[in-house]
Amino acid sequence: MKIKVCGLKYPDNIKAIEKLKPEYMGFIFYGRSPRFVADINTDALAAIPSVIIKTGVFVNESAEKVGQLIENYGFGAVQLHGNESPEFAEQFKGKVQVLKAFGVNEDFDFTQLNGYAGKVDYFLFDTKTDAHGGSGKTFNWDILNQYKLEVPFFLSGGLSLDNLEQISKITHPQFYGVDLNSKFEIEPGLKDIEKLRQAFSLINQDNTHEVRS
Repeated sequence: MKIKVCGLKYPDNIKAIEKLKPEYMGFIFYGRSPRFVADINTDALAAIPSVIIKTGVFVNESAEKVGQLIENYGFGAVQLHGNESPEFAEQFKGKVQVLKAFGVNEDFDFTQLNGYAGKVDYFLFDTKTDAHGGSGKTFNWDILNQYKLEVPFFLSGGLSLDNLEQISKITHPQFYGVDLNSKFEIEPGLKDIEKLRQAFSLINQDNTHEVRS
């Protein structure tokens, strides 16, 4: 189970999270988000160990701007959280890892993902809201049983210390990782390191059980 910590803003907080060794760290380049990194210093991201995949998060951004920010910050992945088409996503596949996010609710039609197969590396299933993520709300995870493609996915949306143990009950073969964000914050963009430490322990404990079984 891979761990992505998303919505980071502050250099000292970023350094503290590095020590927890998540597989991915996400930085949001969407002006309407309270976790918008604006003009974060490139040095803060350049110091992140190369084993951690730095991920730029975008919402309906131009391909030129995404490409520029990949270059500026050395991103190893992009997360497309808007209405980006399969063709848009495909421009970046092979250059960086591509995560395409979708807001999920009870009426979600998984067939709309078919066109993205082969053009993205991962899906990210978040709770459907008007705010493009960061809502702190979960969706009914049972609906994931309707997902039939072979593209691995991250689970996002309201993950917290109160429900992390329940993710071990999700047995979907393409369940690849979790995305931790708003429920692990002191304020938007400032993560609670102790809560994250507990979360990492819970998730890694589940990983150990899976290996033993």
